[in-house]
Amino acid sequence: MHSQSTSDNLHREYNRQGYCVVKSLFSDKELQQLHKSLLCFHKAWKEENTEHYETQAVNASYITSNQYLDDLHRMHIFEFIGRAKLMKVVTQIFDKQATFMNTQLFFNPVNEHQKNYWHRDMQYHLSVAEQEKALTGPQVIHFRIPLMDEPGIELVAGSHTQWDSEEELDVRLERNHGRNFDALTTGTQIELAAGDLLVFSANMIHRGVYGKNRFAFDVLFCECDLAFADFIDKACLPNSSQISQLENNQAFQSAKALKKGNF
Repeated sequence: MHSQSTSDNLHREYNRQGYCVVKSLFSDKELQQLHKSLLCFHKAWKEENTEHYETQAVNASYITSNQYLDDLHRMHIFEFIGRAKLMKVVTQIFDKQATFMNTQLFFNPVNEHQKNYWHRDMQYHLSVAEQEKALTGPQVIHFRIPLMDEPGIELVAGSHTQWDSEEELDVRLERNHGRNFDALTTGTQIELAAGDLLVFSANMIHRGVYGKNRFAFDVLFCECDLAFADFIDKACLPNSSQISQLENNQAFQSAKALKKGNF
C-alpha cells in the first residue's frame, strides 16, 4: 500500500469494481481507543433508541455529534479519521478533494432471523430515474473499518457505474414478486477481519451480512459538491480548536467550506 504502484492499483481497482480492500491496515492497538469510544456511543444510542434497536436497527449515524458523546470521545474519533494513514487511502481513491460527510456504526440486528436487504444508498431519497442518472454524478464513498472479524458485505461489482439488470431491479425494488433479501446471481461476498479497510461506492448495489460480532465503523466521504451540502451536519464537525490538532484536516475543512458555500 505504500508504493506508488500499489496506490495506482487501489485507484484502478476501485474505479473498475466500485470497491477495494486494504487488508490489515490498522493494528489492534490503533483501533483500541476508537473501539472504546464507539462502544460508549453504542451504549448511549441504544438507551435512547431502545425500540428501534430491538425491532429493526442494523446501524446508527451521526456518531461525532455531541448528542451521545462528550468532547473527549468525539476528539478521539476525529483524530482517527484525520490520521494520515486513513487519509492517504482516501486521497488515493478520490479524483477530487474528499469531503467529510458522516459516520455510521454497523452491528447485528437483535432479531437473528431479520433479513438483510439489497440497496443503493441513494434509493431512499431519489426516484428510479434519478438513481440511474446519479451513477454518472458526484460520488459518495464508504470507508469501512471493522472492529471485529465479520462476514462483511455482499455487493455487485461494477454496479457503481452500471444500472441494474432486470433481476437486480426486481429484487432491490421488490418488483415482480422479488424480495430485497433474495439472493442475486451477480452478488459477491467480501469477508472482513478487524483492522481491514473496505472502500466501496455508496451508489453500488450492496447489503450487509449479519453474523459473528459485527461492529464496523464507516466514514463517508463525498466530493465537494453542493448536492451533498444538506447531508453534512454541522454538529458532527470538529470546531476550530479540534480541527487544528488533526494530522490531516483537509476533508473536515472541505466540509466546513461546503456548508458555508465557500468552495
